Amino acid sequence: MFPHGSELHLPAPNRADLEREGVTLVERRDPSLLIDNQVLVTGQVERVTPFEKGMPGHFAQTADGAWEPDPWLWDDQALVVNVRNHGLVVLSACSHSGIVNILHYARKLTGVHNIYGIIGGLHLSGKAFEPIIPDTVAALVEIAPRLALPGHCTGWKAQHAIARALPEAYVQTCTGTRVRVG
Repeated sequence: MFPHGSELHLPAPNRADLEREGVTLVERRDPSLLIDNQVLVTGQVERVTPFEKGMPGHFAQTADGAWEPDPWLWDDQALVVNVRNHGLVVLSACSHSGIVNILHYARKLTGVHNIYGIIGGLHLSGKAFEPIIPDTVAALVEIAPRLALPGHCTGWKAQHAIARALPEAYVQTCTGTRVRVG
């Protein structure tokens, strides 16, 4: 539901159609491993930072048809790979749970403290998210990734703030960018 009251109904993927095409669906909220146990899928990301508050203005429809605030979007997850002699590389789609929450959770799940790289959308664009850019950038400076490749939904202001704060780590990405670690 949009702030002005109009609704947008996006259908969920049709399980039968996907299975007919040979797709195997695995539904779970907890972490899991893929590709010979080399890639960690975080599952639902814990929310631990005081400044990453989810998606303000996001609503979900209840079983009785009413709309209620649903800022947490518990479906957010990331991929994590521990690259030998480097540390964790974290690939986030849109960071609805907050990139700092994702990085803390990746550390917790793996027991590896060193975050070598972050790649993906950081969802820091627009009026609702721009106020947390300073806190996010300060946390990223503390985490000190060697690579920072913020993507599509990071936003211009956050991209520039990250580039200024982490000039040696920041990489401007575009379609077709290839990253090799290790």
